[in-house]
Amino acid sequence: MSLKPWTLIGLHSAVQFTLLVDVDPGLLPRLLQPFAKRDLTPDRFESRRNGNFMRVDIAMMEMPAEMVHLVAGNLNQTVGVRSLTLEQEITGTVRRCAA
Repeated sequence: MSLKPWTLIGLHSAVQFTLLVDVDPGLLPRLLQPFAKRDLTPDRFESRRNGNFMRVDIAMMEMPAEMVHLVAGNLNQTVGVRSLTLEQEITGTVRRCAA
């Protein structure tokens, strides 16, 4: 059994990021920055306030698979983000690559 890493280069994913964030008027635009700097436009952006927190759902139907972990990392580092859940469905085939 090989322990070489998997690569997702050239594949696309249907992705939904679900975030629990602080209520802050400047936070919603900051959540779009990781997408904008990669020239990506989410298909869906929804927020719902619940007391002192908001639930934010950001979804893309065809996001380049190699960018998913980059965007997730940037979202998780945003000040005011309490938690991040990622749902990802990869389309196509997965290839092994040399480390």
